[in-house]
Amino acid sequence: MFSFFKKKVTPAPAAPVEPTPAEASEQAPALSDDELERAALAAAPEPEAVPGPAPVEVAPVAEVPAVAEPRSRWLDRLKLGLRKTGSSITQVFTGTKIDDALYEDLESALLVADAGVGATQYLLQDLKRRVKEAKATEPAVVKALLADAVAELLAPLQKPLVIGQQTPTVVMVAGVNGAGKTTTIGKLTRHLAESDRRVLLAAADTFRAAAREQLAVWADRNRVEIVSQQGGDPAAVSFDAVTAGRARGCDVVIADTAGRLPTQLHLMDELKKIKRTIGKAQEGAPHEVLLVIDGNTGQNALAQVKAFDAALGLTGLIVTKLDGTAKGGVLAAIARWCAEQGRVVPVYFIGVGERLEDLQTFDAREFANALLG
Repeated sequence: MFSFFKKKVTPAPAAPVEPTPAEASEQAPALSDDELERAALAAAPEPEAVPGPAPVEVAPVAEVPAVAEPRSRWLDRLKLGLRKTGSSITQVFTGTKIDDALYEDLESALLVADAGVGATQYLLQDLKRRVKEAKATEPAVVKALLADAVAELLAPLQKPLVIGQQTPTVVMVAGVNGAGKTTTIGKLTRHLAESDRRVLLAAADTFRAAAREQLAVWADRNRVEIVSQQGGDPAAVSFDAVTAGRARGCDVVIADTAGRLPTQLHLMDELKKIKRTIGKAQEGAPHEVLLVIDGNTGQNALAQVKAFDAALGLTGLIVTKLDGTAKGGVLAAIARWCAEQGRVVPVYFIGVGERLEDLQTFDAREFANALLG
């Protein structure tokens, strides 16, 4: 049995007014004692049905303020989050000379930041060209030129997540365990709810214990509906959620899938099945296939992008946990891989914390400036 959770509580209709025994006796013909007893038993209220155990018990959660945080405060936290990555790069420019030693140190710093060999070589060549054209002689100027090079490399990844071209817009979310997938869905739901979008969540992560309950808590926080089934087939849950979303006039349906490693081929096949099943529920769906990656994993994140893209055909990325990592250069590696493939898998959002406000849209120039101070 699927359960639909709604935050808004509809008042129960008023019970009809029953006539008093005296009024009933005046209107009814005289009855024998046996008939009166049988009538009294028949008129007695039915025992109240005891509901079965609810699929999910959600503790009351305080309502999150809907006031958006100023972008400037978010940028401050982004700079703080990228400090470990950026410090190893910016310290290269503390000297007074622009020579081969500076470029060698910069190459090492970019590799340590997990920018990858391809992106590192591309950035160094682009930087040398910019330095020559600008006739730069100061390391501080070279650092600014590097920020320009990084921003230009990342620019193709900066695209907005478009919602509303299809009704409902179906979003399938994948990712390995520990990447913050379910939490990210909760934050993304918050963004959509604040934009007056009606969202329905599908708890298709039936593989992990408590995943359904975790998603239900986020649904409660954001005052949205959720479709879940304990121990059910994740493809069936996704199918029913899309069908329910269409029937209920929802703007967005988000399917939370089980986290798995790309090397778990049988589980990756299950993801493919979920995608095919969603397409049967609504033609052309899912409209977005998003991968949540942990910014702390560096080059492993790029390997995940390649594997999940080969299996599902990704349409976008969400990068989490960039706060405190020294491997934030992985976005450069992803951008360079996209360029080599001749296609773009955009980064819709990046996250630098646990709060709802800590997931924000990706901006290439902001990221480059925060990375290089």
